[in-house]
Amino acid sequence: MDPLANICTSFEQVGQAFVSHYYSVFDTDRSQLGPLYKDDISMLNFEHSPQRPGQFKGTVAILQKLQSLQFQQVKHEVVTIDCQPSPGGGVVVMVCGNLQIDAEQNPQKFSQVFQLLPTSSGSFYIFNDIFRLNVG
Repeated sequence: MDPLANICTSFEQVGQAFVSHYYSVFDTDRSQLGPLYKDDISMLNFEHSPQRPGQFKGTVAILQKLQSLQFQQVKHEVVTIDCQPSPGGGVVVMVCGNLQIDAEQNPQKFSQVFQLLPTSSGSFYIFNDIFRLNVG
């Protein structure tokens, strides 16, 4: 199979639109993120390490994790978005930014990587989602 076959030529526009939509939904009602993931296929790594496992597979497990986060209000401030095409029409998106949680005075730095894959209806779903606070 030719790795350059089915390359998404509008990868920048797809990535930018996705990031805008994802964080808008996350910041208003993260329970509504389910349609962006795919049952039993999508995977989230959330601050994952051998000492603190944080790997979740499937929409139900991912939403349970996101809804269990211990804050009431959150606001993502996106600073940079990097997008690249991937084989099969997918898009890899890396986001860096600031996370304002509840009434905290100082935002936390974060990075998040998404691998988006196309659906048969012409939209995209999150195949991989990797989230990390940038501390240290």
